[in-house]
Amino acid sequence: MNAFTFSFTYTLLLPYPKTLLFSPNRKSSYASPQAIPKKSSSTQHNKLKPLKKPLLEPSFLEVFLNACDDFIDTYIDPPRHPFIDPECVLSDNFAPVDELPPTKCEVVKGTLPPCLNGAYIRNGPNPQYFPRGPFHFFDGDGMLHSTKISQGKAIFCSRYVKTYKYLVEKKAGYSVIPNVFSDFNNLIALVIRGAMSITRIIIGQFDPSNGFGPANTSLALFGGKLFALYESDIPYAIKLAPNGDIITIGSHNFDENLSINMTAHPKIDPNTNEVFAFRFDPILFPYLTYVRIHPNGVKSHDLPIFSMTRPSFVHDFAITKNYAIFPDIQIEMNLLGLITGGAPVGTNSRKVPRLGVIPRYAIDESEMRWFEVPGFNMMHAINVWEEDNGDTIVVTAPNILSIEHFLKRLDLVHATIEQVKINLKTGKTIADPLPKAKGVVKLDVSMLEMDQQPDCIVATRIFGPNCFCSEPFFVPKDHDNVFAVDEDDGYVVCYMHNESTRESSFMVMDAKTHDLEIVAVVKLPHRVPYGFHGIFVKESDLNML
Repeated sequence: MNAFTFSFTYTLLLPYPKTLLFSPNRKSSYASPQAIPKKSSSTQHNKLKPLKKPLLEPSFLEVFLNACDDFIDTYIDPPRHPFIDPECVLSDNFAPVDELPPTKCEVVKGTLPPCLNGAYIRNGPNPQYFPRGPFHFFDGDGMLHSTKISQGKAIFCSRYVKTYKYLVEKKAGYSVIPNVFSDFNNLIALVIRGAMSITRIIIGQFDPSNGFGPANTSLALFGGKLFALYESDIPYAIKLAPNGDIITIGSHNFDENLSINMTAHPKIDPNTNEVFAFRFDPILFPYLTYVRIHPNGVKSHDLPIFSMTRPSFVHDFAITKNYAIFPDIQIEMNLLGLITGGAPVGTNSRKVPRLGVIPRYAIDESEMRWFEVPGFNMMHAINVWEEDNGDTIVVTAPNILSIEHFLKRLDLVHATIEQVKINLKTGKTIADPLPKAKGVVKLDVSMLEMDQQPDCIVATRIFGPNCFCSEPFFVPKDHDNVFAVDEDDGYVVCYMHNESTRESSFMVMDAKTHDLEIVAVVKLPHRVPYGFHGIFVKESDLNML
């Protein structure tokens, strides 16, 4: 069983591996899904509501509010720490870039294999305007960087996701909608910026019911649609034009069955095409809600999880043949921390992290079981599966160390890859650490079962001095028979940035080789900033969007 991951310095932010939902080495028949409701005939994508007609003449008020913003950013809540200082955060290859229309690229090494016909698209923060005050990297407007491949040729394009937030601020010419991670660093900032936002709503500058997220985190393909995702908002449907341009179709609320938000890391069962997801609310109880979406794109009823009694920061989860697994970590929303001058997101060092296990088709929250896993703070999952006829769940994931520095001093945060085994009969957990590695590595996690941890790294690719890559993605050679061939029969793709030359490239590596041999390099027409998660969409799926 293989899983692809890569190492990093924490200046790259959240560069964890994409979750591999199922291992082809552990094939088995899947439980029959529940009855699937009839697909709605409506194909609208939740068209944005028009801005309210201003109750007062907005020009003077807008100038006044902007002056107030400048005063707040300068004297009341300036960026006092490097992690929210835009001059520090948006430096080097974290600096934003302009949109780029479809541009032909030169393949400077090797050839692009036919199985890559399609598009690799990566999401990441790219603020539309340079911030006037505190700014956290997680708050940047979502920009998609696409490399469309056809017949050995590549076309690159960078476009913003045209979210409601982006369109409102594009029209205004400056930032209007508050940022989740940046704008509420203490109680005074919360009160004043909250009052400013309410005033902007009253005069019609924006309508919060249309959403406020930047769609900057990841992408997912399901229900015949391609989505740009952000966990504090609903998804945005996008598509690629034949010339490689990226088009935002609009927000998508599943026929008004998703009114608030959805995770940026939904899981798709490759056998049934069902989608499993969740919704996290940092303020209102219940804080966690389990969500299922049928293969035809119809969303089933929500399942609130009342047994999560504190607002833990749940960013990712995992599914197996029979279960969904949720982390309950030491990072929590803490509004009381604002009173003492802290941030609304903090760590609870007295809390013991847990993993929650619930049947995939649970109809009642009482079926959730929680297992304490001391010291295991899982932000993302690498691979999760079942053993012992379903009596044991194996979780392989990065464990965030020095968790107290998360969101503030990422340079001080480190992670180890660990494996946790949950015995559903006895309720016991066992955790075993795995080695860390630099560059792009291929892990054979089956080695853990033979107690051969030092040998679990079976392939390595280091890009060289001052070269750093984004999250890698595995593309099989045969898209239609992925379970009929070796699970590593394909290519690993990613964006790589050379900080010495300030050039970015699209890299293609042979997944079966011992050194992840580079088979093709595409020189990109402009820099690709470090970002978050990406996806590869094969050509036939692109044509159906």
